[in-house]
Amino acid sequence: MGTICPLDVEFSDKIAALLKPPSPNEVQKYFDQIIKTRQCPGLKMKHDGEFGKGIYAESEFREGELVLKDQMLVGAQHSSNKVDCLVCSYCFSFIGSIELQIGRKLYLQQLGLSSSKECDPEAYSHISKECHLADSSDGEDDSSVTDHNEGSCSYSEPKENIPLSKEVLESLLNGDLKLPYSNEFCLPSTVPCPGGCGEAHYCSKSCAEADWESSHSLLCTGKSSVSSSKEALLRFIDHANDLVGLYFQVISYTILRYKKLKAAQFQHQEQYTGLNAIDSSGFSLLLEAWKPISMGHKRRWWDCVALPDDIDSSDEASFKMEIKELAFKSLELLKKAIFDQECAPLFSLEIYGHIIGMFELNNLDLVVASPVEDYFLYIDDLPDAEKEEAERITRPFLYALGGDYSVCCQGSAFFPLQSCMNHSCCPNAKAFKREEDRDGQATIIAFKPISKGEEITISYIDEELPMEERQALLADYGFRCRCKKCREEDP
Repeated sequence: MGTICPLDVEFSDKIAALLKPPSPNEVQKYFDQIIKTRQCPGLKMKHDGEFGKGIYAESEFREGELVLKDQMLVGAQHSSNKVDCLVCSYCFSFIGSIELQIGRKLYLQQLGLSSSKECDPEAYSHISKECHLADSSDGEDDSSVTDHNEGSCSYSEPKENIPLSKEVLESLLNGDLKLPYSNEFCLPSTVPCPGGCGEAHYCSKSCAEADWESSHSLLCTGKSSVSSSKEALLRFIDHANDLVGLYFQVISYTILRYKKLKAAQFQHQEQYTGLNAIDSSGFSLLLEAWKPISMGHKRRWWDCVALPDDIDSSDEASFKMEIKELAFKSLELLKKAIFDQECAPLFSLEIYGHIIGMFELNNLDLVVASPVEDYFLYIDDLPDAEKEEAERITRPFLYALGGDYSVCCQGSAFFPLQSCMNHSCCPNAKAFKREEDRDGQATIIAFKPISKGEEITISYIDEELPMEERQALLADYGFRCRCKKCREEDP
């Protein structure tokens, strides 16, 4: 017997309206505005009868030239990565100082947390203020890669990490210890969450305010949380994995957008009595609030999730039912935390499945290079005399970090324009972080010369794999590739 969500039955018509693909005119208007906002005059979103949306070049691009920097609609750092990297919760730039980044990471690791483990929210929260808010900085306020720091430090690293004393780590955290040449890598000072949760931190007041207004005010567990039940919110966060957390962010984003639209329309109605009155249900405003999400290609999560290697194909139906039951459990926890009757259709199992499916089909890895890696490479490149003196101080910290010194910020995000780029096994562009790309925006670079009028394509998979393996991976996206490379290799 299948899992049935009562909201799916009660609001079936409204759910269907939310999931109805927007008209071609609506899509064109939306993406024309996005391209204008992103200041990308060399790009155009066009509809193709066979492949749907696509991004086309309106001007020529040279090999290696920047094609697009796309700001995410929603995104999040992987929970396990929060041990390794302290970044702005909105733009994902590294914050604090080199000393804080190193000291915080080593301190958390000594408490038993590491990048190989998921962070326990309770264990993490009691140390968050001590490890996050100390700031000695004197600075001013499906796969991304980096093209810098290709080398590695020449230090002879021990086989096992060598721990540092608690006193040394505390001196790093509170700013008493300054590492040589760290002033060459100034990072923005940490700005705490305005709601006081101790989990979210920012590079500036503007990022803190933007995140609060877009989604975090409903996600925050601090004293200023607007959740109807902070205890239920904490239970949901403890239950949710990274993918479910992104769904939570989408729902919060849409609810807050709906409330802002409703407040603006009510104010307009007061000024002009009888004009543009709010309809009795407010559903037209919910549709408008949902519009940015409606633009993403969607399928139900349990219909598009790849079958794990250890699950036999004969068990596929039961596996998908388990996924659906997990989703239902998540929904029940979420409803206890932030349910809003005016936005009730958003809490249906059908909407949940399609949002998670959207991330399965459209998400791009969020990657930001670590300044800690840059710092140790800088020390390694110093002239011999300066290098010897600097290494005398920095070597113990590098040995304590071990091979983890170069871990970058990692997460997942949904990028509106990048999600429109179609796949090719011989792409002409790629997600590629340059030296100057130090935040969470998607950066698309021309992989080869691109002519005016040519479609800009990226690869969703490793295009160097044999054709059979490529096609098997692409089947999870719901299509069979017929690019030039596949046609030539097809027997």
